[in-house]
Amino acid sequence: MHQYKGKLIVHTGSMFSGKTSSLEKDMKRFAIAGYDTIAFKPSIDTRHSESIIVTHDNTSLQAVLVDGIDDIIDYCKEKNPKVIAIDEVQFLNGGVKKILDSINSLLDQDITVVVAGLDMDFTGQPFEIVKELMPIADYLYKHHAVCVKCGTDAWVSHRKTKDKERVVIGASKEYEPLCRRCFKEEKALEDAIVNKNQVSFDELNSLDT
Repeated sequence: MHQYKGKLIVHTGSMFSGKTSSLEKDMKRFAIAGYDTIAFKPSIDTRHSESIIVTHDNTSLQAVLVDGIDDIIDYCKEKNPKVIAIDEVQFLNGGVKKILDSINSLLDQDITVVVAGLDMDFTGQPFEIVKELMPIADYLYKHHAVCVKCGTDAWVSHRKTKDKERVVIGASKEYEPLCRRCFKEEKALEDAIVNKNQVSFDELNSLDT
């Protein structure tokens, strides 16, 4: 696997699409090939053990918990790995430019960087760091889950709860993969309910006055 020396490998797509599973498989292959490897995951991801990356199909990979890109750079200076992995890269602190500059610096040191991350948030808007990493990747893999409504390739992770914050950590209780058509149909229904409730609220207020 010497051809992967100093390469950027990006796995992206919606939730439940196999991004982390693919990252895990890459890292295990690099380890078997004799590379010194380290995996990292952002501290905001509290769904499983702090020292383990766990996929939705229940495979796992030992990992170092970090707050931001500075922690990764410091760890690499100390341990000098040949391959690193960053899971859920969209949650990594440090700012888009600093993360990009740091990853490019690692690549210039012939360290291979494998990342996995959501391409879009629950509203269908791109996560900025993943959007910037995709065009500079040596190997880019767009993964697809199965739409729970119609069975076609999923496009986005639809949030089933009413939380409006951009980042809400969760799994199948909070999110479901939907294709573009089903996502738009679901959003239209949600908007209709919101508008109906607003009309009812306005009518109630008019009665009070």
